Amino acid sequence: MLHLSVLASGSSGNCALVETASTRVLVDAGLSARKIAQKLELIGVSPASLHGILLTHEHSDHAQGIGVWARRHGTPIFANSLTAEALKLESKGVQWRIFTTGSDFDLGDLRIQSFSVPHDAAEPVGFVLQHNGSGVGFLTDLGYATRMALERVRTVHTLLIEANHDETMLHNDTRRPWAIKQRILSRHGHLSNHAAAQLLAEILGGSLRRVLLGHLSEDCNTPALALQTVRERLALGGGEAVEVLCAAPGDAPSRLLVG
Repeated sequence: MLHLSVLASGSSGNCALVETASTRVLVDAGLSARKIAQKLELIGVSPASLHGILLTHEHSDHAQGIGVWARRHGTPIFANSLTAEALKLESKGVQWRIFTTGSDFDLGDLRIQSFSVPHDAAEPVGFVLQHNGSGVGFLTDLGYATRMALERVRTVHTLLIEANHDETMLHNDTRRPWAIKQRILSRHGHLSNHAAAQLLAEILGGSLRRVLLGHLSEDCNTPALALQTVRERLALGGGEAVEVLCAAPGDAPSRLLVG
């Protein structure tokens, strides 16, 4: 069986555990090594049992813990070449496992697919992890859905997708400069609730059974608003049967069965 545990999801850090009976991998390590270990302890997972960490990109809310973690625990880090290059100065001693974006590779009994996504990073990617006919996808930072991204995640049963902001709340936020708002709203920024909802509506009819909304802004979004926006859009397309949950900041990790 394939399980997913979201350890953290939000602007302050992103990290998730995917596991089978014999393989455990983290997707991103955007917390301190100490906090990641604490989160794993809550679900009874030892750091020594990890087989690898997959990195979507180099931003600190996705990669800040890798240097200390890899040196402390020896866990191999899987990244494409530009992501690794962007992080090398901060992560000497890391056991890099470099993959080519768009390639498939095996990690234990998991089949890993990587694909390019549009975001303001060196070489950002999304992932699909598959095991025995079940699949989980990760779309955590992207400004819009490319055709490739849609086709890749159309096969998954569970999808962790960012619903970063409500556009009205972002426009009305007085603490963010206009330049920052433009970056977030750009085609290399982040998905809004409505953009995430539209993406999900486009992959209905595939294998999708569960959606986890993640990477919510603490200032420009709320779990209730994100859930309402996505559920209403899915209902319009006949997707009422798709379970929609929210991985809000501060939530305690819990194992979800994928498939």
